Amino acid sequence: MEYAVVRVPAAPVRRKPNHRREMVNQLLFGEKVAVLKSKGPMWVKVRSLHDEYEGWMTTSLLLAIDKKEAMLPCRWVATDLLNPVMVNNEIMQVPAGSTIPFLDGQPGDMPLENGKLGDLSFSFRGAFLERTLQKPGSELLTQIVMPWLNAPYLWGGRTPLGVDCSGFTQVIYKMMGIDLPRDAWQQAQTGSPVKKYNEVRTGDLAFFNNKEDIVHVGIFLDKDRLIHASGRVKIDNIDKKGVTDAATGKRILSLRAVRRIW
Repeated sequence: MEYAVVRVPAAPVRRKPNHRREMVNQLLFGEKVAVLKSKGPMWVKVRSLHDEYEGWMTTSLLLAIDKKEAMLPCRWVATDLLNPVMVNNEIMQVPAGSTIPFLDGQPGDMPLENGKLGDLSFSFRGAFLERTLQKPGSELLTQIVMPWLNAPYLWGGRTPLGVDCSGFTQVIYKMMGIDLPRDAWQQAQTGSPVKKYNEVRTGDLAFFNNKEDIVHVGIFLDKDRLIHASGRVKIDNIDKKGVTDAATGKRILSLRAVRRIW
């Protein structure tokens, strides 16, 4: 197995090849990996192709594909919180942000909803966007982020049933056609700096530090409101100094930087 695709709704990626070790990431249905090495019949170390993040997965979560299929770009993503997929006539629900790699069609056309991955037959019946046609903006952002409100915080998570701060921004931007790195400190090196707070726009990313390290990220809804995964996905107040908890009025995060991605 040199290349593989995630065949389950959300697959844990662990720091070490052991179910008890830290989950550092999740990969969503349809996301592709390069297999770097194996340990026994169960575990493989992988590098995800969309962001080069590495970790260990069990082989039961993956389906072997060839290099040509692995290198095809991600064109379609699922957009409802849960989206039905038939796998060899069995139902499976995949989360928002999942890649639907077996859809086929010309850009802008309605794609065929049935296809194959490896040796399995798939049929997609959910809602989706074609990434190549998306124009990021406040209307699209609002449409995508609001259903995630109150999703619980989960270290390494990337789904509406559990998500961390940078997993949230990464999946939201994926659905708008933009690939971000996995971790907040990596995302802080993308895009261009917004040097004056009064120039902040909807969709800019806000980064927060603990001493010197970037430890948190959120998305500006406007100059006064930030949506982010902190305990849960929520909307808090923000100004040039940082974030104030909307419920308690207490300052909880100090603003380090703002980056514009689109």
